[in-house]
Order: sequence, then structure tokens, then C-alpha cells
Amino acid sequence: GYRPCLYHCPASDGLHGTGISAMEWGFLFIFNSVLLGVGLAMDAFSVSLTNGLNEPDMKRGRMCGIAGVFAGFQALMPMLGWICVRTVVQYFVMFEKFIPWLALVLLVYIGGKMLIDGIRKKDSEEKEEGIGAGALFLQGVATSIDALSVGFTIAGYGWIRALSSALIIAGVTFIICMAGLMIGKKFGTRLSDRAQILGGVILIVIGVEIFIKGIM
Repeated sequence: GYRPCLYHCPASDGLHGTGISAMEWGFLFIFNSVLLGVGLAMDAFSVSLTNGLNEPDMKRGRMCGIAGVFAGFQALMPMLGWICVRTVVQYFVMFEKFIPWLALVLLVYIGGKMLIDGIRKKDSEEKEEGIGAGALFLQGVATSIDALSVGFTIAGYGWIRALSSALIIAGVTFIICMAGLMIGKKFGTRLSDRAQILGGVILIVIGVEIFIKGIM
């Protein structure tokens, strides 16, 4: 995803200037954070699309809950990365190379389970069930774990600015995931019993895509 540089620059933080310079810094900070959020939210959008496909009768409250989980993880991971960079950076760098593998394992596991369940339900005509809390948690981790590396991007920020950036990322993620769920619901109704099978395939493809992108 897109990861603009957000390193803190004391000379241009808006606290040492007034007027236009302060306004420009505020605009660039928000603009870069929004772009960062859009880039990071693309995997969560695809998974939300899958969840919508899998549960076309999903209520608005549940949609907000699912989007909220993805948004929460997308805010949490950059802050954890920020903390790691400022405390145990050498260990964090060692762990970073395992991130694509972890995302691959989690999404292939969830997608494979969804694919198998979809085939079984198609054969047995069972009623389709929505995603469980455990699977949603794993999805949240898998789609946000690469955001840990954003800790390097915002490493120069104080905690207030880092938290503000993380909250903007979360807000963008929430909106994008809600859109994904709504689109998925619309097509899920049309696809009927094939939706869960397609959803499983999509999750596996996303896992492979994150992995390839991460090791290149």
C-alpha cells in the first residue's frame, strides 16, 4: 500500500510558525495520514467484501461492528510499531521479515476453512452462517499486521501526533470497510450459495498477494 513519509520535522511542525505555514502543515499531516489509511485499508476492504458476500443479510449494526474491528486493528498496529521502534527496534526489525508469512498462514487458513465449508453447505443445502468472532479477530490481525512497519514511518512523532495519525487511519479504514461490506452484500444476494466459496478463494488470493508483496 501507499506509505508516505510522515517523519516529524521540528522546524515545520506548525508550533514554530503561524498563518499559512501552520495551515499547510496541518493539511499535509491529514492528507498523508488519509493516503496512508487508504493504502493500508485495501486488504481489509477485500476481506470486508468477502464477509459481505458470505452474509448478504447482515444488519447495519453488525456491519459497523466488523468495520470497527478492522479499523481498531489498523489503529493499533501502527501504534505498536511506533512503540517498538522507540524501545526494542532491533527485535522489531528481526520480527518484520515474518509478517508476510503470518498474514499468509492466517488468511489461507480462514479462506481454506470458508472454501471447505462453502462446498459442504452447497452439497448439504445447509443454511449459511456469518463469520464468527474468532475468524473476525484473525482477519483483523492478518489484514493489519503489515501496518506494524508504519511505526518506522511515524517514528519521529510525539505520541499525540502518532495517535492522531493512527486514528485518522482507523477512520479511513472504517469507511472503506463499510463500503466493502455493502458491495459484498449486494453481490452475495445474487451469488447465493456460491458466495462463501468465492469468498474463501478471495481470502486465499489476498494472503498470497500480501506474502508476495512482503518478500519482494
